Amino acid sequence: MNRPVALITPPRVRRTNGFSDKMAVFSFGLFLILFALVCLFPFWLMVINSFSSTRSLAVNGYSIWPDEFTLESYRFLLQGKQMFTSYGITIAVTAIGTVFGLVVTALFAYVLAHPKNRYGGFLSFMTYVPMVFGSGLVGFYLLVVQWLHLKDTLWALVLPYVMNPFFAFILVSFYRSLPYELNESANMDGAGEWRIFFKIIRPISTPVMATISLFYALQYWNDWWLSLLFIDNSDMYPLQLLLRQLMSQMQLTSLNHGNVLTLPPAEGVKLATVCLTIGPIILVYPMVQKYFVKGLTLGSVKG
Repeated sequence: MNRPVALITPPRVRRTNGFSDKMAVFSFGLFLILFALVCLFPFWLMVINSFSSTRSLAVNGYSIWPDEFTLESYRFLLQGKQMFTSYGITIAVTAIGTVFGLVVTALFAYVLAHPKNRYGGFLSFMTYVPMVFGSGLVGFYLLVVQWLHLKDTLWALVLPYVMNPFFAFILVSFYRSLPYELNESANMDGAGEWRIFFKIIRPISTPVMATISLFYALQYWNDWWLSLLFIDNSDMYPLQLLLRQLMSQMQLTSLNHGNVLTLPPAEGVKLATVCLTIGPIILVYPMVQKYFVKGLTLGSVKG
């Protein structure tokens, strides 16, 4: 006897209003555009007023479109060869420091994260303590100057920042999220730890390493503290220290003069200084942008 077969009706699909969806997308897009304009507005003021004359800045202040355009601030900054020399020093320190810092931190973090490392807990503790308490300034200065004899050298600007504990722990968290079966299978094929790291771990760690390299580049590019401590030779001044000394001299000059319009273009120089300082490092962001968000979120979701 044939039994009746119950018909299964598919669930009803709710129809959405096309006009309301388009309005929602339009409103969201308009909000993002307005938010982007608000974020870009201070940057626009900085760039456009760096080309404004001293008189215009003194009389009108910052404006969206200055009355008088001039290059006097950039001429004041770029006169002589010291600015170009300092740019070369900063670029060299940033490039060398980023490469050294990334290699040392990545290798050290791999040792900390390795499950067969019997001293991993001790090394993690010795890494965590300096990150929390730091080091004394006197001992740090004596170490670099008296013992290592690095005063007035590029290495005095590179070595102190080579291993950042916070960046190391970010890499440790990522390494521990990788399956250890990768190491075991490579060991069965006869690969050693060096080959495992450079042939297997490093290629799959590209997003997080790109993120760490960006952090290191920003740290080295923006640093002026190490050069203030260890650099006395003006030919070795990096860009940040040169600009700091320049601004200090301009402030001292402004205290000795009464007429604002006869001073060096102080406000314009400040704006031009910011433009020259942040210009090259901004170009780094597009190259690592596709790795940045992914590198920060790796290891955040556990399966």
